[in-house]
Amino acid sequence: MTDRHDFHPTLLREYDIRGVVGDTLTEADARAVGRAFGTVVRRAGGTGVCTGYDGRASSPALEAALVEGLAATGLDVERIGLGPTPMLYYAVRAREADGGLMITGSHNPPAYNGIKMTRAKAAPVYGAAIKALGTLAAGGDFETGAGRVTEIDLKDAYVDRLVRDYDGPRPLSIAWDAGNGAAGEILRRMTARLPGRHVLLYDEIDGRFPNHHPDPTVADNLVDLIGAVTGQGLDLGIAFDGDGDRIGAVDARGRIIWGDQLLALYAAEVLAERPGATVIADVKASQVLFDEIARLGGQPLMWKTGHSLLKAKMAETGSPLAGEMSGHIFFADKWYGFDDALYCGIRLAALVSKSGGTLAELRDRLPEMANTPETRFQVSEERKFAVIDEVRARLAAAGATVSAIDGVRVTTADGWWLLRASNTQDVLVARAEAYSADGLARLKASLVAELRASGLDAPADF
Repeated sequence: MTDRHDFHPTLLREYDIRGVVGDTLTEADARAVGRAFGTVVRRAGGTGVCTGYDGRASSPALEAALVEGLAATGLDVERIGLGPTPMLYYAVRAREADGGLMITGSHNPPAYNGIKMTRAKAAPVYGAAIKALGTLAAGGDFETGAGRVTEIDLKDAYVDRLVRDYDGPRPLSIAWDAGNGAAGEILRRMTARLPGRHVLLYDEIDGRFPNHHPDPTVADNLVDLIGAVTGQGLDLGIAFDGDGDRIGAVDARGRIIWGDQLLALYAAEVLAERPGATVIADVKASQVLFDEIARLGGQPLMWKTGHSLLKAKMAETGSPLAGEMSGHIFFADKWYGFDDALYCGIRLAALVSKSGGTLAELRDRLPEMANTPETRFQVSEERKFAVIDEVRARLAAAGATVSAIDGVRVTTADGWWLLRASNTQDVLVARAEAYSADGLARLKASLVAELRASGLDAPADF
């Protein structure tokens, strides 16, 4: 092996490693990540890690190269095989490993792939720690050794752990849409262990995603799930993204239950047993959620968007529950603190069963708000953070009520609007929420005015 390796400048992202296979991401890159990550773990006193991979055509070869790089540092590697990312996180905890690496492109198009990484106890690797891997690889200062490589099957143990927390007294009828993603096989095993009727959609793992794109935050991707629920008179529907760490849901009336609404429902159950606990949500979440957490006797905490950032904040605060609009939901209540959509599905089904009512009725207890979807529009990497700084400065000068936790979230009598720069793409993200349609129009006009003051046009669909 050569000792130096330079990654494509777009490959190392804020939360993971991601690129186009054969272009910005190659097997040589995966091998170098293994050597760099393995070196970091070895120098911290670690001895072993776990690896896994999703259903994309490129994933087995990338995982094999990754394992080769890890073993070359002297680490022992346990390969758990094909499955969802949360199964890899579970393996790190169950095997008491010093880290875990998952080959997955998540919900990105089929041509993409990537690597998600954790340290011991599934602690996230992100930000500066990912950039440091690039620096280490460029210097070629790797540890060397001959680690052992073994294959282990944790599927039954993982399913046993998932279903252990299902305590619903009333059988339900549920549609589950795996989107041809990596959760399919585990979903079949899991639902076979649950009471009630279970209709599975697209549970065959196929990295081409022939039926619809596996991203449950996009309404178009939930059309088939909604059709199954409403057409067959089912109680609810649950959907997953490509690697099974993000959840989407629909009620019996075919309405989408968004990530912040799900978090509000989960919070009611968690806070009943943990009064006064901190519940964390990202800056894109509805004010309804933060108000609901407070009403339930919890401590609402608004934090930065990003699954790694939220996991880290949970560990810092001891929070039992966190989540974001994208459908990453994190249970440290009875679970391990990592985002697992299969486990979230178990908890949602049990919650509805125990309620004695329907998911629609639970959703209807939350106040109705007028809001926009999350809207993204392209801005150059060089410009996106500068625009946020300009907007923040103008708002401060005007005496506006602003949260600067992540971008700018502006609160007015009408509601709030948000503008933030994505950490993973060359886009700005906009969202607004108001108590009325007229108020929403005023909020949108205010946001558009700020964009124009920085020389940008508002997105056409905002």
